Amino acid sequence: MRIILLVLFVTFVGYANPYEWIDIYRNGGVKALEKKIDATLKTKEYWQEILKQKDTRFGYYENLKYLFLATKEIPILKLYEFENNKWQERLKANSLVGSKKGDKLKEGDLATPIGVYTLNARLTNLDQYYGPLALTTSYPNLYDKLQMRTGYGIWIHGMPLDGNRENLNTKGCIAIENDLLVDVDKMIDYRKSLLITFENQIKETSKEDLATILADLFSWRESWMNNDTEAYLSFYGKEFIRYDRQKYKEFAETKRRIFKRNESKRIEFSQINISPYPNDEDRNLFRISYHQDYKAYLGGRLNYSSNGAKELYIELKNGKMQILAEQ
Repeated sequence: MRIILLVLFVTFVGYANPYEWIDIYRNGGVKALEKKIDATLKTKEYWQEILKQKDTRFGYYENLKYLFLATKEIPILKLYEFENNKWQERLKANSLVGSKKGDKLKEGDLATPIGVYTLNARLTNLDQYYGPLALTTSYPNLYDKLQMRTGYGIWIHGMPLDGNRENLNTKGCIAIENDLLVDVDKMIDYRKSLLITFENQIKETSKEDLATILADLFSWRESWMNNDTEAYLSFYGKEFIRYDRQKYKEFAETKRRIFKRNESKRIEFSQINISPYPNDEDRNLFRISYHQDYKAYLGGRLNYSSNGAKELYIELKNGKMQILAEQ
């Protein structure tokens, strides 16, 4: 099965000479081919080729189907569906948002947060104020929590069923007309959806930035597998905070101790999604989510393993990925 997958990989690398890959396999077997593939994944040229035919205006997504984009200054909610490598607009609706401008900082400040959020649940039979249903978001996400932002209950919901709309804003949620919300509910799978909220206009991503991030992501992975401490740490910003609030200095010392064990590691990334991360500091931030299968061996025996969803918040700075938060 692995050989079949490797052959498929080579087949779809349009810029590569397929005979070169065959020679690598004949002379070195599957391991040599895997090594070549890992080296290719670290190059911007490979990712530029992959991204060439994709609509990457709003990021790079391997397992996302629907994308909500919201603006606050002129409250608009748009829904896009990814179809045939293109984002197709399915909804453009006037909306209500929180009355406070800028990012949400604390509970009760009446601000709609700026950032990237998963949709976690579909709720019905609510108070009539929320309309026929609501889609809950992941606010506060990891980055929000590490920035000490508080609050909860940020939803996409409808308008009051009794028609009472005295307040032309919400407490931080995004509200649209009930008939439009019902149409959206019929159209999407919320588990395959993401919400990105902007203060002003929607900022589109460049293929250059995405190719840099993807190449760096796999370079980071290789330095991790090779126990190359300094190369690994070079992908972390000095303001880095881990999910448990461990800061960069302590994190770096911990990694140096672990890497000295010289474990043999196998780390696989899949289901990679990269979203631009709006912020009021005008920084080039992104959220990366992916599935990670991690195995570490010591003395030929499995020493540690994990398998599950991972999340990074990064800044693209001076042409390099800098990890700011990690879970």
